[in-house]
Amino acid sequence: MMACCAALSGCSGEASGPVAVSVVGDADDLARPLQNLPDPGAKLILEATAQGLVAFDASGDILPALAQRWIVEDDGRSYIFRIRRAFWGNGTRVTATDVARMLTARIAALRRLDPDGPLDAVQTVVPMTGEVIEIKLAAARPYLLQMLAQPQMAVLTREGGTGPYRRTRQGSAVMLTPADQPGGADGEDEATPPRDLRVLRAERAAMAIVRFQQGGAALVLGGRFTDLPLLVPAGVERNAVRADPVQGLFGLAVTGDGPLIDDASVRAAINMAIDRSQLPPFLPLGGWATSERIVPDQMDLPRPPSVAEWAALPLPERRVQAADAVARWREANGAPPPIRIALPKGPGATLLFGLVRRDLAAIGLVAVRVDMRAQADLRMVDEVAAYDSALWYLGRIGCARKVHCSREADAQLQAASLASSADERSARIADAEALMMAHNGYIPLGTPIRWSLVSRRLNGFLPSPRARHPLNRLLRDTK
Repeated sequence: MMACCAALSGCSGEASGPVAVSVVGDADDLARPLQNLPDPGAKLILEATAQGLVAFDASGDILPALAQRWIVEDDGRSYIFRIRRAFWGNGTRVTATDVARMLTARIAALRRLDPDGPLDAVQTVVPMTGEVIEIKLAAARPYLLQMLAQPQMAVLTREGGTGPYRRTRQGSAVMLTPADQPGGADGEDEATPPRDLRVLRAERAAMAIVRFQQGGAALVLGGRFTDLPLLVPAGVERNAVRADPVQGLFGLAVTGDGPLIDDASVRAAINMAIDRSQLPPFLPLGGWATSERIVPDQMDLPRPPSVAEWAALPLPERRVQAADAVARWREANGAPPPIRIALPKGPGATLLFGLVRRDLAAIGLVAVRVDMRAQADLRMVDEVAAYDSALWYLGRIGCARKVHCSREADAQLQAASLASSADERSARIADAEALMMAHNGYIPLGTPIRWSLVSRRLNGFLPSPRARHPLNRLLRDTK
């Protein structure tokens, strides 16, 4: 990794000038963010340059963004937003008609991916005046604002969004200038105090860590489990590492088909064979917890989330049952084909694959690792929950996402969307959750891992339950 140091010459120092930020990813995340969601670089550049109606702060609370205020009427079936005075990158005024048209298209696209989520009840998005829009719902959806605060709900044109920053290229990096900051007489940003500027790079984790260690970046964002093992050999101080207390999905979705994966007892065998207790030593991040459940806590379920029937069994007994299921399949069908596991690149993923391969070998299955773009029987899912509902978890690993799914569970989710009361809707969601747990189309491993590196001279950074870190909230300590 130290070979990267030569590439870092000429970086702005930590003590003066713009705040330099590195995000784990690549340049395409910044150039084409909508196509690269949910990559951290894509999320970061969208929230920095293209606001939605509302936004999350670092604490996970909803803040005004493009909408300066809003009211909720008709028992939660009408959201009325007043658009603040804002301009597109070409200087034209943002109108309610613009916003309504863009949101309508975005909502339609997102409903195809999450058909039973909080956008399912949206009937229309209409401009009421030049500065006011209304989102009409067929039924109340308490998590609508959380969904509207997601980066994919950013409102932007080909020329960009409405801030809080404007972007310009600066070599391989992006310079972010406050959108409401006047420029100099010659069109340059010389009137902007350097402390208000941000220099953003999307780069490999190894490069970002070295840049941080050399003082070329005050902040590294977007750290995941894949690159966590790099921190210790790089000599990063423990106090510089900040973990986000996020919730979401971190596990293996069953995305293959065929006689082996289609066998319910084999899917259950794979799930119960994995020794989750061995994961924390390889992914040492304070507060990280393993899990055997799809939904982490009760949320909007009418009962605690379902627990697998085998969860209380000792691992040796689980392995015996799993091995028996594989042996029965072998007797009926011959030698099972290798299980293809799609994982991202990085040493953390390599360690995870080694553990899973060992555990599957213990029950008579062979595992091979494939790229995330390849066809696979099991595919890594590592995402922070967009909103605080069991529906997000079930929808993310449901039939619409081409995961090996329970049609009965999918029917219950669709029935929940049509439910005439909140109690019926909640009961339908609970039925779907129980069916999905029994189906074993998703193998939960734990909560997502999100970490950052923060300089001691940088103030305003807060661990975020949404893994969201607004760049305009950061301040450099000049003492």
